[in-house]
Amino acid sequence: MNKPVLVIMAAGMGSRYGGLKQIDPVDEEGHIIMDFSIYDAKKAGFEKVIFIIKKENEQDFKAAVGNRISEQMEVAYVFQELSNLPEGYQVPEGRIKPWGTAHAVLSCIDEVDGPFAVINADDYYGREAFRLIYDYLSTHTDDEKYRYTMVGYQLGNTVTDNGHVARGICELDESGRLLEIHERTRIEKRNGGIAYSEDDGNTWTEVSADAIVSMNMWGFTYSILEEIKGGFPGFLDEGLKKNPMKCEYFLPAVVSRLTETDRASVAVLKSADKWYGVTYKEDKPTVVAAIRKMKEEGLYPQKLWADR
Repeated sequence: MNKPVLVIMAAGMGSRYGGLKQIDPVDEEGHIIMDFSIYDAKKAGFEKVIFIIKKENEQDFKAAVGNRISEQMEVAYVFQELSNLPEGYQVPEGRIKPWGTAHAVLSCIDEVDGPFAVINADDYYGREAFRLIYDYLSTHTDDEKYRYTMVGYQLGNTVTDNGHVARGICELDESGRLLEIHERTRIEKRNGGIAYSEDDGNTWTEVSADAIVSMNMWGFTYSILEEIKGGFPGFLDEGLKKNPMKCEYFLPAVVSRLTETDRASVAVLKSADKWYGVTYKEDKPTVVAAIRKMKEEGLYPQKLWADR
């Protein structure tokens, strides 16, 4: 079995701040959140990272991130482009929105040759998550089913004080395997608890802080790439009719289709770590304080890679 590699979805990196050059560091040493993910991934055993980026951001990304990381791990780049479509399909005139997370991962099909983990560029996942997913990918292969995995977090560890977030709430069976993901696009702290709305805030449904949610930390075998590729034309046929400007091919939807047809099994690895991210600019002080505290506790050195 080939060693697992890390895939980081960074094609949308910088969009909240207006561009790569404005990505904010989260400590005095100038590290961004992704630095900590890569540091934790290497500690867990990953030796190669594949960055999914936009072609037009290539030079800026290498200058801001890639060149530095290439001194620590093997680095490869793939490009998520709107024009990466099956033969016979065209980008609708006026569309600028990317095709979604499944399309992003499909960009890796010529670079991946074995098991791989997928994460978002701007989420802090915690060291335990990388250890859990690396160990799983190193010890499981496809058999009568595809053997995938996902790191799940307690919902209460993933919400912000500064607004609403989108989360995939997971339904598990008794053995801890994924049955279904319910995408909730508006979840927020409310009246001392957590609730979601599906009608722009007119009505709310409470949900437990202990509910397990997906933060887009997946572990796959190569088979997922063939499945994404095979399902893309069908997605486009439907999506381009219903919502040509905004339809997205989501990774959880592909996984759900495979689990519902009993072709894949997804082991949910539960992490007790707190997730951090900058969904809103107001979230940044919380992330900075958390990183500072983890450094004070010795989880990270003041300057990453100083202990290599």
